[in-house]
Amino acid sequence: METISKCFEAPGESGSTAVIATTIVTTVTLISLARFALWPRKRTVIPGPLTTSIPKLSKDEIDKIPYKTDFFPGARDVVTPYGNIRVYEFGPEDGRKVLFIHGISTSCMTLKDIAMPLAENGCRVMLFDLFGRGYSDAPGDLPYDTRLFVTQILLVLASSPLSWTGNNGLNVVGYSLGGGIAANFAATFPDMVETLILLAPAGLIRPENFGRLSRLVFTSGVIPERVLAWLTKHRLRQPIASAVSKKVKKAAASLTGSSGKEDYVDVAVQEAVDPAADEPPETPFELEVVRYVHWALDSHRGFVQAFMSTIRYAPLLDQHGYWRQLARRRPGTTAVLLGERDNLVQKDDYVEDALPLLGGTDNVYWRVVPGSHNFPFTHAPDTLERIHEFWGVRK
Repeated sequence: METISKCFEAPGESGSTAVIATTIVTTVTLISLARFALWPRKRTVIPGPLTTSIPKLSKDEIDKIPYKTDFFPGARDVVTPYGNIRVYEFGPEDGRKVLFIHGISTSCMTLKDIAMPLAENGCRVMLFDLFGRGYSDAPGDLPYDTRLFVTQILLVLASSPLSWTGNNGLNVVGYSLGGGIAANFAATFPDMVETLILLAPAGLIRPENFGRLSRLVFTSGVIPERVLAWLTKHRLRQPIASAVSKKVKKAAASLTGSSGKEDYVDVAVQEAVDPAADEPPETPFELEVVRYVHWALDSHRGFVQAFMSTIRYAPLLDQHGYWRQLARRRPGTTAVLLGERDNLVQKDDYVEDALPLLGGTDNVYWRVVPGSHNFPFTHAPDTLERIHEFWGVRK
């Protein structure tokens, strides 16, 4: 019967079927190849520079790294299922315990001029590199959200030979992204955190302060992963270089299409250098931070992916629920310090949006200090003075 039916087929029917089948197979193959090329399968852990780039360097090349492996005393590398975490712990063992959490694009090096003097004056301090930054590895298949960062903090605290948990177990200082993380950590473990100090904290940055195109590019998921990674790396390198010559606003406008909006990459830029045109020239340490960001772009395989995931999922915006919980803390145990000329975490916005959530000035220590978003290392003495005042420490 099959042979008979073939005799009655139209002459070109079998050829047309073959063409259609070939087209379908080719299309599916190309889509699969494009998906593999543009949306690659993510690794569980992306190793950091300690096991990838550092072993390949000569001693002279290692000496030129802006963030050296012994930047702080008391270094250790904590092995976890999420990858290794670089931790530093130093200062008197019986001193006030202070944990520092840094920002989105840098390592914990930016908090040196606050952490070192506190240790010298009797505090036991602990710093660590967030996943995908500094010398910490980067989880490759997890969102960089509050859950991941709170878990990282707990792993860091558990790695100490001293007890950092329990009631009033530690004081937390968070800067920029680290401030948003610190706020959510303190809201989650209110009894553990004796005092909370937020320096230019993320968490309640207004979404409209970012350009619409920037939000679409980084958060929509429409842009293929490899393309977005290339764009992010290019944007991270270019505006930071521009900021050194005080042209960051022009660079930001090239992506956002608006001269009045910040770019998501400006979160990174303003942690590295002060973009205000009327500010004094960059300090040597500002330039070291810029060099670090460029080094991370070249030497940390997980840095760009970690940055992109942080933009999408980390506590930068819309954290009102966590901040509202902070109002339940004992009065006088929460401090917020804001930069006078901060274009990213704007003091007027935070007075309107954050201060009421925290219970007002009767409940929270609220101060404005000189400088812009990077004031913790451009104006460290002013920052330290406010911290000592908050703690009631006479210097």
